[in-house]
Amino acid sequence: MRATIKRCLILVSGLLLLALFCTWNPGTSLGVDIRPRQRGDMEKLFKEKIRDTISGYEDIAFHIKDDVACHLAQNTCACLADEESFHLPLSSLLFPRVWAHNFDLAFLESHPDPEGVKRHRAQEYSSFQRRLYSPADVLIVAEANSPLQYPTQGVEVRPLKTIIIPGLGLKEEIRTNHMVYLTATLGTFDVAATVDGVSIKGEGEKHIMLSSPSLSALNRQLQFVTYTNTVFHPKTADTVQFATGGHQSFFSIKVGHGTIPKLYNSGYQREYNISALVTIVTKTFLRYDKLQDLIDSIRQYYPTVTIVIADDNEHPQPVTGPHIDHYIMPFGKGWFAGRNLAVSQVTTKYVLWVDDDFIFTANTKLERMVDILEQTTLDLVGGAVREVTGYTATFRHTISVEEGDDGNCLHIRNGYHHDIKGFPNCVVADAVINFFMGRTDKVQQVGFNPRLARRGHLEFFIDALGSLHVGSCSDIIVNHASKIKLPWTKTDSQKAYEKFRYSSSSTDNDIYNEVFYFTNRFKCITSH
Repeated sequence: MRATIKRCLILVSGLLLLALFCTWNPGTSLGVDIRPRQRGDMEKLFKEKIRDTISGYEDIAFHIKDDVACHLAQNTCACLADEESFHLPLSSLLFPRVWAHNFDLAFLESHPDPEGVKRHRAQEYSSFQRRLYSPADVLIVAEANSPLQYPTQGVEVRPLKTIIIPGLGLKEEIRTNHMVYLTATLGTFDVAATVDGVSIKGEGEKHIMLSSPSLSALNRQLQFVTYTNTVFHPKTADTVQFATGGHQSFFSIKVGHGTIPKLYNSGYQREYNISALVTIVTKTFLRYDKLQDLIDSIRQYYPTVTIVIADDNEHPQPVTGPHIDHYIMPFGKGWFAGRNLAVSQVTTKYVLWVDDDFIFTANTKLERMVDILEQTTLDLVGGAVREVTGYTATFRHTISVEEGDDGNCLHIRNGYHHDIKGFPNCVVADAVINFFMGRTDKVQQVGFNPRLARRGHLEFFIDALGSLHVGSCSDIIVNHASKIKLPWTKTDSQKAYEKFRYSSSSTDNDIYNEVFYFTNRFKCITSH
């Protein structure tokens, strides 16, 4: 019997070693494919990339550097899953492979009018692009050796206001007459002062011309040229043409209101006043016992911090105590709707999200989270959640979007970008675990999609991509209450909670696919 068990163990060990060798083989997953690519497609792509930035010189041959050119965006994204080369017990845990899910198939197959919804999505995307477009995004290349001196960026004017255009000048050899002109589309030009010997035509118009036999006098006059915005828009840009004989250049003047500061008066303190800086928010459903355990643990370390509770129970129970705000929602509205409600009531600089079955410990250092947010450009920092088994999770992910013609590809991977200098055990990522502290105004700007009722956490960080600068620290830890319950020991409320929480109806799946396919214009997702 022992010999048989021993042989089985040797066989299983051998299979695991073989699988490990296949996974770590430098010739497969860790290798770099340096084989020649399709030259025709790459050359065509490369010519398109340089067409709008370089004119002339078409008769001069060039050689593509494959290891650089291959990184250029090709707008032909595809979501491909890893092929399963072998299958062993626990192989998915030991050797995670990339899976893929196509939203276009999942959503359109069950839709009664797939072509109609595709057209609708295309129209919405076109409208979105029009709203997003700004002339400041247009590529402008300054010609080399131009005699014109002008600002390339950094010029701003408030709507319908006037500024002096900084940095205008003309650098050329002495001649009998020197002349420049400026042309705009959303405003007019004038001068704040005049200089003797300089002729000006077009004051108060969209086209102004300045000339003088004295180059010094002309340059002096250019120091007083003004621009007045005449077409109201809260946020746009005017592309100005600045030219002289044989030379022309373009630069942008940003038009828009200034950003209104949102400052929090937390009072001056030598040490962080957590009660004045942080509000703790949570959402509860059918777990009043665990919610009370959470509140008791918070009060052990932070007795005066405000706790905001969103509650969508069918028969809500009172949750009372000092510094507790309890908000009742319609029955079963869901997790993200509760997050929106709770976060909307926060008035402090920072908001801390916790699940209602978390438990604070001595390692749940909110001061450290505040310090990181105060000392860095991060908008949000996550911690770690320790399970009753002793395992501690940080749920760090990187997120990227690859563009495609008929929809983009969403790629999610385990890991992070880099360490945060000066903060040991902290890294920069795109998504973190559902124990995080963020700048309240930034979290509110992203918001939570209330249609995602029973599932959704990573979806918040997908919406926040490009808006939130996210970090994660593994040494700021909150405990997770045990979920291990024997079937015959579960209460009615626990059974009801599991029925709501873990049920996956076709309606929920349809909403999930629609949000990604239509709202976010993704055609597929790949992830570990």
